[in-house]
Amino acid sequence: MDNIDMSGGDPVEPRKKRSGFVWLAGLCLLLLSGLGVSYSTGFGTGVSNEPKTPELSIATSDWRPRKPIELVVMAGEGGGADRLARMVQSVIETHRLSHQPIVVVNKGGESGGEAMRYLKSKAGDPHVLLMTLNSVYTTPLRQPELGLRLEDFTPVARLTEGSFVLWVNAESDIHTVGDYVAAVRADGPEKWKMGGTGRGQEDSIATALMEQAYGIEHGYVTYASGGKVAEGLVNGEIDATVNPPSEQMAHYMAGKSRPLAAFAANRISALPDVPTFRELGYDLVYFMQRSVVAAPGIPPEVQAYYQGLLHRVSLTEDWQEHLKRTSLAHTFLPGRPLMTYLFDERERHRELLAAMGAAF
Repeated sequence: MDNIDMSGGDPVEPRKKRSGFVWLAGLCLLLLSGLGVSYSTGFGTGVSNEPKTPELSIATSDWRPRKPIELVVMAGEGGGADRLARMVQSVIETHRLSHQPIVVVNKGGESGGEAMRYLKSKAGDPHVLLMTLNSVYTTPLRQPELGLRLEDFTPVARLTEGSFVLWVNAESDIHTVGDYVAAVRADGPEKWKMGGTGRGQEDSIATALMEQAYGIEHGYVTYASGGKVAEGLVNGEIDATVNPPSEQMAHYMAGKSRPLAAFAANRISALPDVPTFRELGYDLVYFMQRSVVAAPGIPPEVQAYYQGLLHRVSLTEDWQEHLKRTSLAHTFLPGRPLMTYLFDERERHRELLAAMGAAF
């Protein structure tokens, strides 16, 4: 894919069974999951786009934050991760769940590497958290010179998972994936532009999977966030995007964008008339995860405090309504099982990036 940068600065931005237990909640978890925690693979497997995770007992903690808590997002403002972080902030504030306020900070440079380096530099600081994207494993794999590893961070909790959708402008003559493939082939990468948040980011991986499956090639225009990508599509700056529903839904509801197909195992509830690529004969399934990790060297009582806090967030009606509105699946997964999941996904993305080769 040819690349054009429209970010105005630093670029921004699958399920299987694995073992894990959480101290006193371990027995419950083992009985519920059969010595495994079920989750979706990020690509090409037959799992639901609305996976279910058993409710877990969350440890309590006597520790309390002494100053405002930074929730760092490894992407720019307006994207899916940023919106989710600000929803966490809103729920905590509305329901007075925290002893200190949450401050959302965006650090999207180096495809999220800026945010990861910042968190690593805060070793031992219990007042800094990171909202992750899939780039929490792809960025270290693609940029080993940054010296970043998942092992450096303290796992807190996975919050959600969701799927991606291929979108075009509503004024386009393209109504099906067949129309889309024909148009991309006719224009070629010099003319046809796909918007995204950067090489190796979630949307570019989904785009590369589609290119391999259909034998097509896009030009690629980089924006600072998924929200800016969505705006670029409806403003006519680009021809297509791969956005999650949370980033395109407002434009779709306004009649400005058109969904063609979902990178999901099953149809997305908010877009019931939109087929999956699997229905169209191509096994293209790619999931995003949104998790929270803390700085290195955080004591267990701090980890337990934030697990309890986020678990309380996940039980509120506000949170559940937000997930339904944005077609995200509630997949709360704390501590050690989360780290197992992230390690698993890192290896799957290592294989995926290798298979993509020069595409990245």
